[in-house]
Amino acid sequence: MSSFGGYSVATFSFLEELAFNNNRGWFEAHRGDYETAVVEPSLALIADMEPLIRSISPHFRAVAKKSGGSLMRIYRDTRFARDKTPYKTNIGIQFRHELAADVHTPAFYVHLATDECFIGAGTWHPEPSDLKKIRTYLSEHPDDYRSATAQAIEASGMSISGEALKKAPRGFDPDHPLATELRRIDFLLSADLEPTLYLEPGLVAKLERSFSGAAPYMRFLCEALEAPF
Repeated sequence: MSSFGGYSVATFSFLEELAFNNNRGWFEAHRGDYETAVVEPSLALIADMEPLIRSISPHFRAVAKKSGGSLMRIYRDTRFARDKTPYKTNIGIQFRHELAADVHTPAFYVHLATDECFIGAGTWHPEPSDLKKIRTYLSEHPDDYRSATAQAIEASGMSISGEALKKAPRGFDPDHPLATELRRIDFLLSADLEPTLYLEPGLVAKLERSFSGAAPYMRFLCEALEAPF
């Protein structure tokens, strides 16, 4: 597999056109464009990231496979959605923990779309049992959380993001020193990137710096979930 040379203007053009023609007929007629503009550069990026992700933690995976790997499916799950359009109009790449059962577990994430490009590290909408573990561990180790988060923000260039409750979750002290953090539904760091960066091979170095910098935060989440880091 060739090394990552950057996405192309054709990548953004394909996603924009897909947004206006989000149906099976159009997609099948342009499947070749999808392969060359989306799949091929994505797999090259994942392959280049594999040793870098492994150096951050041997328990996270970068798998350069079209299906069942780090490249997320373009097909939307429409079973319970009002929006029945069949295709996602973004590229999502997720470097997941080896114990991951689904997308809610800790991961490093890369997102490319015509309206936003960003990277992230952490866990989005974790399952209730995992969310409770993270909150409990955080409440019992507030200094470790502060330290890990501060180190990660400084080193990665990312900041805390995600949704939060308006009130303290049941079973947790509303007057806890980290009550604001305990209300979080997502435990994420993220940063917006310039779309032009995705057109360059230098995206790999940027991801390595940001994801390496986020390691203390990811280690804390893994410890909370009793997963190796």
